[in-house]
Amino acid sequence: MRKGFAGAAIAAMLALASPAAASTLITGAAVYDGTGAPARKASVRIEGDHILAVGALKPRKGETVIAAKGLALAPGFIDAHSHHDVGDYKDRDMPLLLAQGVTTIVVGQDGGSAGPFAEVAAKYAARPAAINVAAYTGHGWLRDQAMGADYKRHSTPAELAKMQALLAADMKAGSLGLSSGLEYDPGIYSDHAELVDLARTAAAGGGRYISHMRSEDVAFDAALDELLDIGKQTGIPVQISHMKLGIADRWGQAKAVLAKLDAARARGINVTADVYPYEYWHSTLTVLFPKRDFTDLAAARFALTHLTTPEGMLLDYYAPVPAFEGKTIAQIAAQRGEEPAVTYLWLINRAQDWEKTHPSADGAESVIGTAMAPADVADFLAWKHTVVCSDGVIGSRHPRGAGAIAKILRYYVREKHLLTLAEAVHKMTGRTAEQLGIAGRGVIKAGYKADLVLFDPATITDHAVVGNSAALATGVSRVWVGGAAVYADGKPTGTWPGQFLKRGQP
Repeated sequence: MRKGFAGAAIAAMLALASPAAASTLITGAAVYDGTGAPARKASVRIEGDHILAVGALKPRKGETVIAAKGLALAPGFIDAHSHHDVGDYKDRDMPLLLAQGVTTIVVGQDGGSAGPFAEVAAKYAARPAAINVAAYTGHGWLRDQAMGADYKRHSTPAELAKMQALLAADMKAGSLGLSSGLEYDPGIYSDHAELVDLARTAAAGGGRYISHMRSEDVAFDAALDELLDIGKQTGIPVQISHMKLGIADRWGQAKAVLAKLDAARARGINVTADVYPYEYWHSTLTVLFPKRDFTDLAAARFALTHLTTPEGMLLDYYAPVPAFEGKTIAQIAAQRGEEPAVTYLWLINRAQDWEKTHPSADGAESVIGTAMAPADVADFLAWKHTVVCSDGVIGSRHPRGAGAIAKILRYYVREKHLLTLAEAVHKMTGRTAEQLGIAGRGVIKAGYKADLVLFDPATITDHAVVGNSAALATGVSRVWVGGAAVYADGKPTGTWPGQFLKRGQP
């Protein structure tokens, strides 16, 4: 008995002295707590992976003290719609994100997910990165599992039942909910009833519905009505992915769209949105053809007149002819001596032929399309129920993956004064966590996880542009994920404390 008691006492003493119990005190910071409240001068103590205290705190003997010297301290930023999981976290340091203060990304977007939630989470836990990950279940993945290659049709009752069972299992395992990509295969072939039934399954599991809607241009109103009807019929919170008006004919009408969303919220539909701060998107060449007829010259001409321009369509990736990457449709058309619309169709069909001979490839092409008005982007960002996303992916020519979060702070806060710093932080932290069901993060508060970013509001700057899309942001001093320092002195620390988050759990 005496020996056992002594052993227990020693173990307890070792636990108190272990690194897990070590504390860090951040002093002299302007604390933006993530609630939207103005900054206050306070110290923040981290112990283990939690925030232990916030206020007028004195250093403990032996604890690490970080003198913030007036820099802003905020909860780690949450990228509400991300594709940074593409590549399976090959670079676990995730420098593009840490340099912007991002500590959590939300994946499984646009109807795509990497497999059953439990399996994806276990794989990440076995080899984590520097950042946290939360995920939706993709509608496209569900259709793949239930329908295979025969997806160009509505689902049968048996196929829908299989999708619902897979989704229910994911909800139980911690998925945030259901995501759809209704301008893409295979989701484009689903009917409204299928989406309503799946949304009911997600709602029963406490989740939400997020959608790249059926149209962001010509049929925008009908697509929005579909989203709102899903929310009305099922009671599920519904979110518009990367909200935009991607058609010149509708530029300047953002306020009318927001009035419609406010009216829907007044009727009890919990509709929200995420937005990235650029006037150009990144997708596929086929996305502007809702009828999927890639011989339709009139449709190609319409796309290059009303939805974008030949100069505004820049190939990011083109496997059949890599030399075309970084060139616009206008440049390729001039090289080929033909009308841009003809070139557009040729590029699509050439890519599809390539895919037939490379069935294991993950797509043959992608494009950056300029299609939005700056004033609309600003109006959407300013809406009370909007949160911020990058929609970014590592390796793309689009700068949003390395610059979206920092651009919000540089351009829309510091230069344009569209948002106050407290408002912007709220849209990238507390509001995002609350909307998405990410518990115990997004606010600087005792008991919350210690995901934090220390940055200089006067200098934080995005440097990524088309042509230099991987240029790192500057102005972030330090980043912590779960209490562990992951970024300091302008570079990652090489620690990987990231967790795969489950809905409603910290």
